[in-house]
Amino acid sequence: MEKFNVVVYVLVSFLLSSPLFHLGGAGAKTAGDGSEAWGYVQVRPKAHMFWWHYKSPYRVEDPNKPWPIILWLQGGPGASGVGIGNFQEIGPLDVNLEPRNSTWLKKADLLFVDCPVGTGYSFVEDTKLLVKTDVEAATDLTTLLIKVFNKDVNLQKSPLYIVAESYGGKFAVTAGLSALKAIEAGKLKLKLGGVALGDSWISPEDFVLSWGPLLKDVSRIDENGLELSNSIANQIKKKLVGGQFEEATTLWSKLEDVISAYSNSVDFYNFMLDSDEELLSTTSQSLVMKRYKSYLGSLKASPGSGGDLDSLMNGAIKKKLKIIPPHFEWGEQSGSVFDTMAGDFMRPRINEVDELLSKGVNVTIYNGQVDLICATKGTEAWVQKLKWEGLKTFKSIDRTPMYCGNDQTTRGFTKSYKNLHFYWILGAGHFVPVDQPCVSLDMVGNITQSPATSH
Repeated sequence: MEKFNVVVYVLVSFLLSSPLFHLGGAGAKTAGDGSEAWGYVQVRPKAHMFWWHYKSPYRVEDPNKPWPIILWLQGGPGASGVGIGNFQEIGPLDVNLEPRNSTWLKKADLLFVDCPVGTGYSFVEDTKLLVKTDVEAATDLTTLLIKVFNKDVNLQKSPLYIVAESYGGKFAVTAGLSALKAIEAGKLKLKLGGVALGDSWISPEDFVLSWGPLLKDVSRIDENGLELSNSIANQIKKKLVGGQFEEATTLWSKLEDVISAYSNSVDFYNFMLDSDEELLSTTSQSLVMKRYKSYLGSLKASPGSGGDLDSLMNGAIKKKLKIIPPHFEWGEQSGSVFDTMAGDFMRPRINEVDELLSKGVNVTIYNGQVDLICATKGTEAWVQKLKWEGLKTFKSIDRTPMYCGNDQTTRGFTKSYKNLHFYWILGAGHFVPVDQPCVSLDMVGNITQSPATSH
């Protein structure tokens, strides 16, 4: 394991000629070479975090608008950004290793990190080294950023935008503050462009309180289901007020079972759909991870990769990367990550959002209309709790409709005031880039102020 004690940095521009990993041609005004880099950073002794950076072939050189980098953080906790976010949502290739027309590389470079350690390709040599809190995860992530950015002047020229999904939002706000502290201390050489929270688990209390009323309004549960779900949600609230976070996590799992029973198995990632029925019998704290695996299994990989993302990541991708320990499997420790973080899972991070806003950091919130687990109703509730001085004015502003190209169908709404921005994405569930790729690409271009031309 000694060879993982330093950053492994591998440039592979020759992969552009490979039919398996070809990214497609660059536009006429671009200057990117489409190269890739990846490696491990030992963030603590025997704790190894994996990262993968794609340099966009669509890069535009504009002295007035530097080309941005997006750091993508997945949820779970324990879900892999290198796997899910990359191959399922926004990376250059889909799970069939075919080019993705809606890749976010059209607007920015992409940096995927398997965070926290124990997630995806990241691993610990002793499970006692797994993090227990969001703050610990943020500290490790900041260590990675220092190791990767401080040695590369070209990376330092690009503003970094931390974009997160689901539980990743809690990592994003804690990591954003940790990175700012390191920047101010002269330990980290980068410019933080902003933080974007996609369907993010920022205030578990507000989400669980939203589930019953939302589902009752769309006729998915009845009065009996509403009464019972509200009762459990209020029990969760009391546990949170008392600082009993692990007990709140246990009740959260019980509430999901009740919601599933009274809704005839509603999909927590899209309340217009039914969930995988196999999930109904589980009550373990690994429920979110199992739902992620169910979601991943719905999109099949190429026959040569074994037919699912697990096979792809442990087959063709592991072979390509060459530095993954031979006997370590992608996602091997992910369930342990979730269980180890049970004491922090239900802890809110609204104060961290407030602190970012007060420091002048651009904060973007975006939510899919039909998401349940991180429902828009719950997101709007926690935004109301912000102490930020601009909130009153933000609330008074009317929304602007969003469209895609020449299509005048309403795809969403947005509004901004100072450094707070909100996007309501219609027709999308928990996985916004998958459900609404066109408007998502426009949105991320706005968030990053990308100099790229329209797609």
